Amino acid sequence: MILTIIIAFIVGYIFIVTEHFNKINKAATALVTGVVCWIIYIYSEGDKSVVSERLTAHLGDLSGILFFLMGAMAIVELIDAHNGFEILKKPITQTDKRKLLWIISFITFFLSALLDNLTSTIVMISILRKLVHDKEERLFYASMVVIASNAGGVWSPIGDVTTTMLWIGGQITTANIILHLFVPSMVCLVTPLIILSFKLKGKIKASDFKAEPLPKMLSKKHQYIVFFAGALIILLVPVFKVVTHLPPYMGMLLGLGILWIITEILHGDKDEEDKEPYSVAYALGKIDAPSILFFLGILLSIAALQITGVLSMLATWLNVYVGNLQSIGLLMGLLSSVIDNVPLIAAAQGMYPLSQFPTDHYMWEFLAFTTGTGGSALIIGSAAGVAAMGMEKINFFWYCKKISLLALLGFFAGAFTYILQEIVLRGR
Repeated sequence: MILTIIIAFIVGYIFIVTEHFNKINKAATALVTGVVCWIIYIYSEGDKSVVSERLTAHLGDLSGILFFLMGAMAIVELIDAHNGFEILKKPITQTDKRKLLWIISFITFFLSALLDNLTSTIVMISILRKLVHDKEERLFYASMVVIASNAGGVWSPIGDVTTTMLWIGGQITTANIILHLFVPSMVCLVTPLIILSFKLKGKIKASDFKAEPLPKMLSKKHQYIVFFAGALIILLVPVFKVVTHLPPYMGMLLGLGILWIITEILHGDKDEEDKEPYSVAYALGKIDAPSILFFLGILLSIAALQITGVLSMLATWLNVYVGNLQSIGLLMGLLSSVIDNVPLIAAAQGMYPLSQFPTDHYMWEFLAFTTGTGGSALIIGSAAGVAAMGMEKINFFWYCKKISLLALLGFFAGAFTYILQEIVLRGR
């Protein structure tokens, strides 16, 4: 039974990793893989009711992550519907190539921590299209946005889905992840940024960057209220968790409800047809549902591997043959450039119980960093990279030739910074 589940998982995983070649959406493959693993499991057990109870228990944990992501996505879509991200474009007027590279990278870095790396990449590349008209040069800027968004996402519990998973799972806390990962994340960004700065010289050829005009039904007041209210709501979710001790998804759902009320009041004088594009109902229809289903399928698969003891055996193997926790973290980080970081973190959560590695143990922080930033080594290694690849038609081999080494240098520089930092702070 265990061997059959492992085979089913590996086959499904191969289809997920090769999505760009087989043209099958990874969400579909993940769902099939997750359900098949549980079918194999239930048919191998005598007491079917026990398996159903275990599945129900796991779904309770999985729903917290899914509802959190749905709420966050809806808030981001609502901000976008009100042209809120145009506010970020206004201050960027720099024409010097090097200075612009640093400005774009740092805005992405901090925006990713506030929202998430995928959204930040989409927003910043849309800005770059207005600023940098030379296609070849824009590819370097877009690639740096990928590195910056992945680096920025790991030091915030809401900046990357993997840190969100660890946060909801109780492996990390907000204050600690910021304290211990901010500096390594900054090093991970600055290292390739310095090197790439030597390649970009002079002024950008042309810049007709202008703010997009607001739709007739939308005022600047609406734009600013929704942007700052949405950003504040997302920022306060960790505070909600600390104060109420309720799961983070409850805070996100509360925030979505509050923003829903705000938009209803702002557009209350419009008829239904005019206010529909600015409603939460419309935003919910625009969220990335395939990503939600992908997470569900992957987490179901990992739950089956955990219950059947596969992850425990894998943890034992890693401890025996790799041993060093830093080496395990680096290995997982490098794997995340080929294998999606979501299942890697889900597997780690199943492999290592909190009784062995308690909340805020340095292993969890290191895994958050390595799996979050390691994906930058390949353009297909992260959601941010895939988004940039689609928007700018970045060639896989071009990225490998021009950017991968820079990303790896940043990855290792940040990782070793974390290790040295922990030696100083914790004596490890």
